[in-house]
Amino acid sequence: MTILNLLRSNLKLNRLTGLPFNIFERVPSAYMATYEKYAQHKELEKIRNIGISAHIDSGKTTLTERILYYTGRIDKMHEVKGKDNVGATMDSMELERQRGITIQSAATYTVWKDYNINIIDTPGHVDFTVEVERALRVLDGAVLVLCAVGGVQSQTLTVNRQMKRYNVPCLAFINKLDRMGANPARVLSQMRAKLKHNAAFIQLPIGLENETKGLIDLVANKAVYFDGEYGDVVRTDEIPKDMRAEADAKRQELIEHLSNVDDTIGELFLNESGITEKDLISAIRRTCLKRTFTPVLVGTALKNKGVQPLLDAVLSYLPNPGEVENVALREKKGEEPETVILNPARDGQDSFVGLAFKLEAGRFGQLTYFRCYQGKLVKGDNIFNKRSGKKIRTSRLVRLHANQMEDVNEVYAGDIFALFGVDCASGDTFVTNPQLDLSMESMFIPDPVVSMSIQPADSKHRDNFSKAVARFTKEDPTFQFHYDTDNKETIVSGMGELHLEIYAQRMEREYSCPVILGKPKVAFRETLVGPCEFDYLHKKQSGGAGQYARVIGIMEPLPPHANTTLEFVDETVGTNVPKQFVPGVERGFRTMAQKGLLSGHKLAGIKFRLIDGGHHIVDSSELAFMLAACGAVKEVFQNGVWQILEPIMAVEVTAPEEFQGALISQISKRHGIITGTDGIEGWFTLYAEVPLNEMFGYIGELRSSTQGKGEYTMEYSRYSPCMPEVQQEIIRQYEQSLGINQEQKSKKN
Repeated sequence: MTILNLLRSNLKLNRLTGLPFNIFERVPSAYMATYEKYAQHKELEKIRNIGISAHIDSGKTTLTERILYYTGRIDKMHEVKGKDNVGATMDSMELERQRGITIQSAATYTVWKDYNINIIDTPGHVDFTVEVERALRVLDGAVLVLCAVGGVQSQTLTVNRQMKRYNVPCLAFINKLDRMGANPARVLSQMRAKLKHNAAFIQLPIGLENETKGLIDLVANKAVYFDGEYGDVVRTDEIPKDMRAEADAKRQELIEHLSNVDDTIGELFLNESGITEKDLISAIRRTCLKRTFTPVLVGTALKNKGVQPLLDAVLSYLPNPGEVENVALREKKGEEPETVILNPARDGQDSFVGLAFKLEAGRFGQLTYFRCYQGKLVKGDNIFNKRSGKKIRTSRLVRLHANQMEDVNEVYAGDIFALFGVDCASGDTFVTNPQLDLSMESMFIPDPVVSMSIQPADSKHRDNFSKAVARFTKEDPTFQFHYDTDNKETIVSGMGELHLEIYAQRMEREYSCPVILGKPKVAFRETLVGPCEFDYLHKKQSGGAGQYARVIGIMEPLPPHANTTLEFVDETVGTNVPKQFVPGVERGFRTMAQKGLLSGHKLAGIKFRLIDGGHHIVDSSELAFMLAACGAVKEVFQNGVWQILEPIMAVEVTAPEEFQGALISQISKRHGIITGTDGIEGWFTLYAEVPLNEMFGYIGELRSSTQGKGEYTMEYSRYSPCMPEVQQEIIRQYEQSLGINQEQKSKKN
């Protein structure tokens, strides 16, 4: 290392760590001293748990890499698709580095201005949406990254919904100011229109594209520049004269947006009192925590501008674990569950309560990621799984930095950590005192939308194939596996083609088990077109106790917004159907709903109304009523009018303007409905709703027709009736798979 580089490294670490400057001191010792600070037991106010979430290719992983560099966590930056073949720190999986995408969410920790920050970098692709769900379930705040050119895209809407579901406060960071066509003002208007955020700039860029020099801090009323080889020297200056009027106007706009949702700042605004920097910071923090205002920051992570002010904003505006209300449920037999607010204090006085939010196969067995919500956990303590009741001894506690681990002796409320050798499911609650009887709400898991047949390329790899499937289905609840007895093939289901393709590649790399994936199968559903009455008697006498049950009622379709659910309603009056047999009727209905008789797909969007029936004093049983309900569904299948529902995807295609006509034609051929278009700087975005069944193989067609420049994303929107010819083809294929041809059917009739 040259004297100049040594000086530069020492200066950087001196600034980050507050250690005495020594030109002869080697970098690693100063670096280690920073992380001794992290190991110290910090008070609650000095902790932040944040996630980095966004649409694909908005710069999440690059931003996380810069955060780790500026906080001294890593001593060299690498790119997501770097020429040095290293790749970003948080993309530790070989597949991630090759493809340049994030597949698994990765956790790390760092220190900024004596605050401990736990960070989870999440994937942007819709196929890995469960990774974002897991992260947002356990985080206190988030940074929503938006591309200055792309703006609010399809996955941005999904991430925004997930933040709303878990009530996570967020900052918005408009990244990629250096890209051609960058337009932060347009992105802000999209946030207000599409995401319905009460948002305003708290920073303005000084120059765009190649002219990006720095930014204006509207709260402090100053210009900020990023000097040094890697933008690691933050220098403040006066606001440039040519931007003074714009800065004043935007600061006024910020105050107006805040005064709409915050009484304190509103009163100062109405009284025309001078609003200070401190007033603004307090108001932004209050409203951000309530999710009534979203502060918008700007920068370019790739060109090392705007990252340090973003870190300052995380400390200033996002909540510490004590400012978020986390609750657990205490269940009592025969009573409504009691809601218990967990105590986030880090004094270790309360019993430990933690949530397992992610499972991963580590080098030393199953690695389980936890968030501690109450109390403290010490190495060697016994913990209990509230779902299974199993007792587990914590032999090893670790903190995570991507795929690296650091052993710790204890963790406190607000910490994110991991344990080895814990046999559990994602979303399980763990406690040290089982008498507390507390359980935390698990996370939302979306249903898979794509299925494919899968088999090992060579039968000698069956053992490895079984191990791989067992591991991946346990780690990822959206990756599901079953054996289809009708078609005699193994089926895997997931969130998209890429999702299943990635797991197939991982089986080959990690388990030396090449697999063959069949044609994708869509998760169709069967439903009724109109109400249909049933009156079914199940009677069986074979000597001794027989079976007798009669069910009378109506099966009817649910409204379109509920066409993915099933409902069972008991409307019986009197004792014709004894109440102890009603669960048997429901079980029979739900059993039959697993496989429809039209095409073999699940039933959905149906309401089963049990109105009356009959029973025998000796021969009736729950089993008899279950079989009667099965017979009633078959009767309705014969008498009712059925249709097949298919998943409709919200598709967003982006390509150069000259290909607009060709792409509209492609979407129309695939029976898509175009819902809107958008254009900027020679590029256009097409929004459409297309049946998932028509989207297979679209990426090849798109790229060949746009010279490789087009890209698309899609996410599940809703279920809708499929076209008559599609329905006939699905039924024909199902009948073929059962070996029923038209001749046999006519003979049967």
